[in-house]
Amino acid sequence: MRYAFRLAELLGHTPDRRKRPGTIKAIVEHTGLDRHQVASLLKNEAKYIPLDALSRLCDYLIDQGHATADQLPGALFAVNAENFWEQLARRSDIEIVVGVRQGEGNNSPENAMVVASDSVLVGELLNGISTLGGVAKHIGEGPESNATTSVPMPDRIQQSLVWSPGQVTLEDARARATEVFEGFTEAQGDRGMVCIGSVKSNPAVELLFSDAFGCTPFVTEDDVDDVSARSCPFFLRYRDSDPKPGAASAGMRLSKNMDAPEPGFYYEKDDGTWEYAGGQGKDTALVFYLFHEALGRLDMVLSGFSGRATRLLAKTLAIRGEEFWPPVYHEAGVQVGAFLVQYDDAESKPSRDDLLYNTGGAAKIMPLSREAIARRMARR
Repeated sequence: MRYAFRLAELLGHTPDRRKRPGTIKAIVEHTGLDRHQVASLLKNEAKYIPLDALSRLCDYLIDQGHATADQLPGALFAVNAENFWEQLARRSDIEIVVGVRQGEGNNSPENAMVVASDSVLVGELLNGISTLGGVAKHIGEGPESNATTSVPMPDRIQQSLVWSPGQVTLEDARARATEVFEGFTEAQGDRGMVCIGSVKSNPAVELLFSDAFGCTPFVTEDDVDDVSARSCPFFLRYRDSDPKPGAASAGMRLSKNMDAPEPGFYYEKDDGTWEYAGGQGKDTALVFYLFHEALGRLDMVLSGFSGRATRLLAKTLAIRGEEFWPPVYHEAGVQVGAFLVQYDDAESKPSRDDLLYNTGGAAKIMPLSREAIARRMARR
Protein backbone atom coordinates (compact mmCIF):
# COMPACT_ATOMS: atom_id res chain seq x y z
CA MET A 1 0.00 0.00 0.00
CA ARG A 2 1.36 3.42 -1.00
CA TYR A 3 0.43 6.74 0.56
CA ALA A 4 0.37 10.27 -0.82
CA PHE A 5 0.97 13.43 1.20
CA ARG A 6 -2.02 15.76 0.74
CA LEU A 7 -0.63 19.09 1.95
CA ALA A 8 -1.15 20.80 -1.42
CA GLU A 9 -4.70 19.44 -1.65
CA LEU A 10 -5.66 20.72 1.81
CA LEU A 11 -4.23 24.14 1.00
CA GLY A 12 -5.72 24.31 -2.49
CA HIS A 13 -2.19 24.90 -3.75
CA THR A 14 -1.28 24.47 -7.40
CA PRO A 15 2.18 24.72 -9.00
CA ASP A 16 1.07 27.84 -10.91
CA ARG A 17 2.45 30.80 -8.95
CA ARG A 18 -0.06 33.13 -10.58
CA LYS A 19 -2.90 31.25 -8.91
CA ARG A 20 -1.47 30.49 -5.46
CA PRO A 21 1.29 33.02 -4.73
CA GLY A 22 3.24 32.89 -1.50
CA THR A 23 2.17 29.46 -0.23
CA ILE A 24 5.69 28.21 0.48
CA LYS A 25 6.74 31.51 2.04
CA ALA A 26 3.72 31.54 4.36
CA ILE A 27 4.37 27.99 5.57
CA VAL A 28 8.08 28.62 6.10
CA GLU A 29 7.43 31.78 8.12
CA HIS A 30 4.85 30.08 10.33
CA THR A 31 6.60 26.75 10.88
CA GLY A 32 10.29 27.53 10.55
CA LEU A 33 10.72 24.57 8.21
CA ASP A 34 13.23 24.60 5.37
CA ARG A 35 11.90 26.09 2.13
CA HIS A 36 13.09 23.16 0.02
CA GLN A 37 11.49 20.69 2.42
CA VAL A 38 8.16 22.50 2.19
CA ALA A 39 8.35 22.60 -1.61
CA SER A 40 9.07 18.87 -1.66
CA LEU A 41 6.12 18.13 0.63
CA LEU A 42 3.79 20.23 -1.51
CA LYS A 43 4.82 18.21 -4.56
CA ASN A 44 4.50 14.88 -2.71
CA GLU A 45 8.16 14.21 -3.48
CA ALA A 46 9.48 13.84 0.08
CA LYS A 47 10.60 10.32 0.99
CA TYR A 48 9.94 10.86 4.69
CA ILE A 49 8.79 13.58 7.11
CA PRO A 50 10.11 13.97 10.66
CA LEU A 51 7.47 13.95 13.40
CA ASP A 52 8.50 17.44 14.46
CA ALA A 53 7.90 18.77 10.94
CA LEU A 54 4.56 16.96 10.80
CA SER A 55 3.53 18.55 14.10
CA ARG A 56 4.42 22.03 12.86
CA LEU A 57 2.46 21.54 9.66
CA CYS A 58 -0.56 20.37 11.64
CA ASP A 59 -0.36 23.50 13.81
CA TYR A 60 -0.20 25.64 10.67
CA LEU A 61 -3.23 23.96 9.10
CA ILE A 62 -5.25 24.38 12.29
CA ASP A 63 -4.21 28.01 12.79
CA GLN A 64 -5.08 28.89 9.19
CA GLY A 65 -8.41 27.07 9.28
CA HIS A 66 -7.56 24.42 6.69
CA ALA A 67 -8.32 21.51 9.03
CA THR A 68 -9.40 20.80 12.58
CA ALA A 69 -7.34 19.09 15.26
CA ASP A 70 -9.46 15.94 15.17
CA GLN A 71 -8.86 15.59 11.40
CA LEU A 72 -5.08 15.67 11.72
CA PRO A 73 -2.66 14.20 10.96
CA GLY A 74 -4.87 11.68 9.12
CA ALA A 75 -6.18 14.27 6.64
CA LEU A 76 -2.62 14.78 5.40
CA PHE A 77 -2.39 11.25 4.06
CA ALA A 78 -4.25 9.44 1.29
CA VAL A 79 -3.98 5.94 -0.11
CA ASN A 80 -2.71 5.80 -3.68
CA ALA A 81 -4.62 3.62 -6.11
CA GLU A 82 -3.24 0.27 -7.21
CA ASN A 83 -5.29 -0.25 -10.38
CA PHE A 84 -7.15 1.65 -13.09
CA TRP A 85 -10.66 1.57 -11.62
CA GLU A 86 -9.46 2.28 -8.10
CA GLN A 87 -7.79 5.43 -9.40
CA LEU A 88 -11.24 6.69 -10.35
CA ALA A 89 -13.14 5.28 -7.38
CA ARG A 90 -10.83 6.96 -4.83
CA ARG A 91 -11.73 10.44 -6.06
CA SER A 92 -14.29 12.23 -3.88
CA ASP A 93 -15.89 13.96 -6.86
CA ILE A 94 -16.06 12.70 -10.44
CA GLU A 95 -17.19 14.94 -13.29
CA ILE A 96 -18.00 13.28 -16.62
CA VAL A 97 -17.92 15.68 -19.58
CA VAL A 98 -19.82 14.76 -22.75
CA GLY A 99 -20.30 16.60 -26.04
CA VAL A 100 -23.85 17.51 -27.07
CA ARG A 101 -25.17 17.83 -30.61
CA GLN A 102 -28.22 19.69 -31.79
CA GLY A 103 -30.79 17.55 -33.56
CA GLU A 104 -33.10 18.64 -36.33
CA GLY A 105 -35.70 21.24 -35.54
CA ASN A 106 -35.49 24.41 -33.51
CA ASN A 107 -32.65 25.09 -31.10
CA SER A 108 -34.22 23.76 -27.93
CA PRO A 109 -33.10 21.33 -25.22
CA GLU A 110 -35.64 18.82 -26.51
CA ASN A 111 -33.70 18.49 -29.77
CA ALA A 112 -30.22 18.26 -28.23
CA MET A 113 -28.68 14.80 -27.99
CA VAL A 114 -25.69 12.79 -26.87
CA VAL A 115 -24.35 10.32 -29.43
CA ALA A 116 -25.34 6.75 -28.60
CA SER A 117 -21.76 5.44 -28.68
CA ASP A 118 -20.73 8.03 -26.08
CA SER A 119 -23.67 6.96 -23.94
CA VAL A 120 -22.50 3.33 -24.08
CA LEU A 121 -19.05 4.42 -22.90
CA VAL A 122 -20.47 6.56 -20.08
CA GLY A 123 -22.54 3.61 -18.91
CA GLU A 124 -19.50 1.36 -18.71
CA LEU A 125 -17.55 4.09 -16.94
CA LEU A 126 -20.22 4.36 -14.25
CA ASN A 127 -20.31 0.60 -13.88
CA GLY A 128 -16.53 0.37 -13.55
CA ILE A 129 -16.34 3.12 -10.94
CA SER A 130 -19.14 1.67 -8.82
CA THR A 131 -17.96 -1.95 -8.98
CA LEU A 132 -14.18 -1.42 -9.34
CA GLY A 133 -14.42 -3.18 -12.67
CA GLY A 134 -16.38 -6.06 -11.15
CA VAL A 135 -14.07 -6.87 -8.23
CA ALA A 136 -15.78 -4.82 -5.51
CA LYS A 137 -17.96 -7.77 -4.51
CA HIS A 138 -14.83 -9.75 -3.66
CA ILE A 139 -13.35 -7.13 -1.33
CA GLY A 140 -13.50 -8.40 2.23
CA GLU A 141 -13.37 -12.05 1.21
CA GLY A 142 -10.54 -14.37 2.08
CA PRO A 143 -8.59 -15.22 5.25
CA GLU A 144 -6.64 -11.94 5.31
CA SER A 145 -9.68 -9.66 5.10
CA ASN A 146 -11.12 -7.80 8.06
CA ALA A 147 -14.35 -6.09 8.96
CA THR A 148 -12.93 -2.61 8.34
CA THR A 149 -12.22 -3.29 4.66
CA SER A 150 -14.33 -0.93 2.59
CA VAL A 151 -14.90 -0.33 -1.10
CA PRO A 152 -13.70 3.13 -2.25
CA MET A 153 -16.49 5.15 -3.80
CA PRO A 154 -16.86 8.79 -4.91
CA ASP A 155 -19.12 10.97 -2.80
CA ARG A 156 -20.52 12.54 -5.95
CA ILE A 157 -20.63 11.77 -9.66
CA GLN A 158 -21.94 14.49 -11.92
CA GLN A 159 -22.26 14.98 -15.66
CA SER A 160 -21.48 18.21 -17.50
CA LEU A 161 -22.48 18.86 -21.09
CA VAL A 162 -20.49 20.90 -23.59
CA TRP A 163 -21.30 21.79 -27.19
CA SER A 164 -19.67 19.70 -29.89
CA PRO A 165 -17.89 21.74 -32.60
CA GLY A 166 -20.20 22.53 -35.49
CA GLN A 167 -23.34 22.64 -33.34
CA VAL A 168 -22.90 26.25 -32.22
CA THR A 169 -20.27 28.83 -33.06
CA LEU A 170 -16.71 27.83 -32.20
CA GLU A 171 -16.57 30.71 -29.74
CA ASP A 172 -19.64 29.46 -27.88
CA ALA A 173 -18.41 25.85 -27.90
CA ARG A 174 -15.02 26.85 -26.53
CA ALA A 175 -16.50 29.23 -23.98
CA ARG A 176 -18.70 26.51 -22.52
CA ALA A 177 -15.84 24.00 -22.46
CA THR A 178 -13.58 26.56 -20.79
CA GLU A 179 -16.24 27.30 -18.17
CA VAL A 180 -16.50 23.61 -17.29
CA PHE A 181 -12.77 22.89 -17.32
CA GLU A 182 -11.77 25.96 -15.32
CA GLY A 183 -14.47 25.20 -12.79
CA PHE A 184 -12.86 21.80 -12.31
CA THR A 185 -9.24 22.98 -12.15
CA GLU A 186 -10.00 25.84 -9.76
CA ALA A 187 -11.94 23.65 -7.34
CA GLN A 188 -10.25 22.26 -4.26
CA GLY A 189 -10.22 18.76 -2.90
CA ASP A 190 -9.85 15.27 -4.26
CA ARG A 191 -11.52 15.14 -7.68
CA GLY A 192 -11.48 13.70 -11.18
CA MET A 193 -12.67 14.75 -14.62
CA VAL A 194 -13.36 12.24 -17.39
CA CYS A 195 -13.85 13.65 -20.89
CA ILE A 196 -15.71 11.37 -23.27
CA GLY A 197 -14.84 11.62 -26.97
CA SER A 198 -12.19 13.39 -29.01
CA VAL A 199 -11.61 17.04 -29.88
CA LYS A 200 -13.99 16.44 -32.80
CA SER A 201 -16.92 16.11 -30.41
CA ASN A 202 -15.74 17.47 -27.05
CA PRO A 203 -13.66 20.68 -26.84
CA ALA A 204 -12.91 20.03 -23.16
CA VAL A 205 -10.57 17.28 -24.39
CA GLU A 206 -8.34 19.90 -26.02
CA LEU A 207 -8.27 21.95 -22.82
CA LEU A 208 -7.28 18.88 -20.81
CA PHE A 209 -4.45 17.94 -23.19
CA SER A 210 -3.22 21.54 -23.35
CA ASP A 211 -3.16 21.77 -19.57
CA ALA A 212 -1.35 18.43 -19.30
CA PHE A 213 1.39 19.28 -21.80
CA GLY A 214 1.65 23.03 -21.33
CA CYS A 215 0.53 24.23 -24.76
CA THR A 216 -1.97 26.78 -26.05
CA PRO A 217 -5.44 25.26 -26.55
CA PHE A 218 -7.32 25.56 -29.84
CA VAL A 219 -4.19 26.60 -31.75
CA THR A 220 -3.08 24.24 -34.50
CA GLU A 221 0.46 22.86 -34.52
CA ASP A 222 0.24 21.58 -38.10
CA ASP A 223 2.70 24.31 -39.06
CA VAL A 224 5.51 23.52 -36.59
CA ASP A 225 8.89 23.34 -38.32
CA ASP A 226 9.61 19.83 -37.09
CA VAL A 227 7.39 17.10 -35.67
CA SER A 228 9.58 16.96 -32.54
CA ALA A 229 8.17 20.38 -31.61
CA ARG A 230 4.63 19.04 -31.22
CA SER A 231 3.34 19.53 -27.68
CA CYS A 232 1.42 16.25 -27.42
CA PRO A 233 3.10 12.86 -27.89
CA PHE A 234 0.04 11.67 -29.83
CA PHE A 235 -1.98 13.24 -32.62
CA LEU A 236 -5.44 12.79 -34.10
CA ARG A 237 -5.61 13.34 -37.84
CA TYR A 238 -9.10 14.44 -38.86
CA ARG A 239 -11.02 12.82 -41.67
CA ASP A 240 -11.41 15.07 -44.67
CA SER A 241 -15.15 15.22 -43.90
CA ASP A 242 -14.76 15.98 -40.17
CA PRO A 243 -15.19 19.36 -38.52
CA LYS A 244 -11.63 20.62 -38.08
CA PRO A 245 -11.44 22.86 -35.00
CA GLY A 246 -7.98 24.26 -34.33
CA ALA A 247 -6.19 22.08 -31.79
CA ALA A 248 -2.72 21.31 -30.50
CA SER A 249 -3.65 17.64 -30.23
CA ALA A 250 -5.30 17.23 -33.64
CA GLY A 251 -5.15 18.50 -37.19
CA MET A 252 -4.29 17.45 -40.74
CA ARG A 253 -0.47 17.34 -40.72
CA LEU A 254 2.20 16.34 -38.23
CA SER A 255 4.39 19.31 -39.20
CA LYS A 256 5.30 21.56 -42.11
CA ASN A 257 7.50 18.86 -43.59
CA MET A 258 5.67 15.72 -42.46
CA ASP A 259 2.30 14.65 -43.78
CA ALA A 260 -0.26 12.53 -41.94
CA PRO A 261 -1.77 10.78 -44.95
CA GLU A 262 -4.44 8.70 -43.21
CA PRO A 263 -7.13 9.69 -40.69
CA GLY A 264 -6.72 8.32 -37.17
CA PHE A 265 -4.23 8.38 -34.31
CA TYR A 266 -0.47 8.84 -34.63
CA TYR A 267 2.02 8.55 -31.77
CA GLU A 268 5.66 9.28 -31.00
CA LYS A 269 8.04 6.41 -30.25
CA ASP A 270 11.07 6.22 -27.97
CA ASP A 271 13.45 7.39 -30.70
CA GLY A 272 11.37 10.45 -31.59
CA THR A 273 9.91 9.05 -34.81
CA TRP A 274 6.16 8.92 -35.33
CA GLU A 275 3.97 5.98 -36.29
CA TYR A 276 0.41 5.55 -37.49
CA ALA A 277 -1.76 3.48 -35.15
CA GLY A 278 -4.33 2.63 -37.80
CA GLY A 279 -3.94 0.75 -41.03
CA GLN A 280 -5.98 -1.32 -43.40
CA GLY A 281 -8.90 -2.82 -41.53
CA LYS A 282 -8.00 -1.13 -38.22
CA ASP A 283 -9.79 1.25 -35.87
CA THR A 284 -8.34 2.92 -32.77
CA ALA A 285 -9.21 4.40 -29.39
CA LEU A 286 -7.25 6.38 -26.81
CA VAL A 287 -7.11 6.10 -23.02
CA PHE A 288 -5.24 8.95 -21.34
CA TYR A 289 -5.04 9.96 -17.71
CA LEU A 290 -2.88 12.27 -15.62
CA PHE A 291 -2.93 12.17 -11.82
CA HIS A 292 -1.42 14.87 -9.61
CA GLU A 293 -0.73 12.98 -6.39
CA ALA A 294 -0.29 16.06 -4.20
CA LEU A 295 -3.58 17.56 -5.39
CA GLY A 296 -5.60 14.35 -5.57
CA ARG A 297 -6.62 15.50 -9.06
CA LEU A 298 -7.24 13.09 -11.93
CA ASP A 299 -7.67 14.21 -15.57
CA MET A 300 -8.82 11.54 -18.02
CA VAL A 301 -9.85 11.20 -21.67
CA LEU A 302 -11.62 8.16 -23.13
CA SER A 303 -11.81 8.56 -26.88
CA GLY A 304 -12.64 6.36 -29.85
CA PHE A 305 -11.74 7.58 -33.33
CA SER A 306 -15.08 6.27 -34.61
CA GLY A 307 -18.40 5.42 -33.02
CA ARG A 308 -17.53 1.74 -33.29
CA ALA A 309 -14.15 2.25 -31.61
CA THR A 310 -15.90 4.15 -28.82
CA ARG A 311 -18.30 1.27 -28.20
CA LEU A 312 -15.49 -1.28 -28.38
CA LEU A 313 -13.47 0.76 -25.89
CA ALA A 314 -16.38 0.46 -23.46
CA LYS A 315 -16.21 -3.32 -23.81
CA THR A 316 -12.41 -3.34 -23.43
CA LEU A 317 -12.60 -1.27 -20.25
CA ALA A 318 -15.19 -3.70 -18.88
CA ILE A 319 -13.16 -6.86 -19.39
CA ARG A 320 -9.54 -5.67 -19.56
CA GLY A 321 -9.43 -2.52 -17.46
CA GLU A 322 -6.46 -3.84 -15.48
CA GLU A 323 -4.30 -3.55 -18.62
CA PHE A 324 -4.49 0.24 -18.50
CA TRP A 325 -2.35 0.08 -15.37
CA PRO A 326 0.29 0.91 -14.27
CA PRO A 327 0.82 4.43 -15.65
CA VAL A 328 3.51 4.59 -18.30
CA TYR A 329 5.11 7.62 -16.61
CA HIS A 330 5.50 8.29 -12.87
CA GLU A 331 7.84 11.05 -11.76
CA ALA A 332 7.75 13.96 -9.31
CA GLY A 333 4.31 13.08 -7.98
CA VAL A 334 2.75 12.93 -11.45
CA GLN A 335 1.33 9.77 -12.99
CA VAL A 336 0.53 9.61 -16.71
CA GLY A 337 -1.24 6.74 -18.39
CA ALA A 338 -1.39 6.83 -22.19
CA PHE A 339 -2.62 3.88 -24.23
CA LEU A 340 -3.84 3.36 -27.77
CA VAL A 341 -6.18 0.45 -28.42
CA GLN A 342 -6.23 -1.04 -31.90
CA TYR A 343 -9.27 -2.95 -33.15
CA ASP A 344 -9.74 -5.05 -36.25
CA ASP A 345 -12.62 -4.00 -38.47
CA ALA A 346 -15.80 -6.04 -38.23
CA GLU A 347 -16.05 -8.92 -40.68
CA SER A 348 -19.68 -8.11 -41.45
CA LYS A 349 -21.31 -4.88 -42.55
CA PRO A 350 -22.33 -2.47 -39.77
CA SER A 351 -25.92 -2.72 -38.56
CA ARG A 352 -28.08 -1.21 -35.85
CA ASP A 353 -27.67 -4.37 -33.81
CA ASP A 354 -23.99 -3.48 -33.32
CA LEU A 355 -25.12 -0.62 -31.09
CA LEU A 356 -27.68 -2.65 -29.16
CA TYR A 357 -25.49 -5.66 -28.40
CA ASN A 358 -21.91 -4.28 -28.64
CA THR A 359 -20.44 -7.72 -29.17
CA GLY A 360 -16.86 -6.50 -28.86
CA GLY A 361 -13.80 -7.23 -30.96
CA ALA A 362 -10.18 -8.26 -30.71
CA ALA A 363 -8.20 -5.48 -29.05
CA LYS A 364 -4.48 -4.75 -28.99
CA ILE A 365 -3.62 -2.43 -26.09
CA MET A 366 -0.45 -0.43 -26.75
CA PRO A 367 1.16 1.62 -23.95
CA LEU A 368 2.66 4.77 -25.43
CA SER A 369 6.30 5.72 -25.03
CA ARG A 370 7.42 6.75 -21.56
CA GLU A 371 10.35 8.60 -23.11
CA ALA A 372 8.06 10.60 -25.40
CA ILE A 373 5.95 11.69 -22.44
CA ALA A 374 9.02 12.44 -20.31
CA ARG A 375 10.34 14.73 -23.04
CA ARG A 376 7.09 16.72 -22.94
CA MET A 377 7.02 16.90 -19.16
CA ALA A 378 10.61 18.14 -19.07
CA ARG A 379 9.84 21.14 -21.27
CA ARG A 380 6.52 22.20 -19.72
